[in-house]
Amino acid sequence: MRHVVFRVASERYALPLAAVREVVLPQPPFARVPRASDAVRGVMNLRGRVVAVVDLARLMGLAAQPLAAGSGHVLILDQGKRALGFLIGGVVGVEPLAPPEDAAPGLVVGVAAASSGAVTVLGAEALAAEAARLFGGR
Repeated sequence: MRHVVFRVASERYALPLAAVREVVLPQPPFARVPRASDAVRGVMNLRGRVVAVVDLARLMGLAAQPLAAGSGHVLILDQGKRALGFLIGGVVGVEPLAPPEDAAPGLVVGVAAASSGAVTVLGAEALAAEAARLFGGR
């Protein structure tokens, strides 16, 4: 199965390619979302569509990623009519990954071998559910 491999801080993660709609440049400033977790960077306009942006580093328990002009990307999940984006450091590539031997349902599915070394494979559905929990949860 092909996966999108990307960086968040100094870590490498992967999501199934079928779960990723696109990867775009961030368009700050993001509009803040009242009562949302600090991991929610806000919302951005993407071709007339409002996209909620979550800092994947914060969601994974890492330090917040800086948001400077021309740095990072927003990975948009394919969630039907809902638009949900994750702030990432950058895309490493798209490559086939064998399913992790220790595959488990949830946010972290397991670890797989990629051409650039070991990557943490994330579950797209659990990732979307975890991000949705951040809105209005205070």
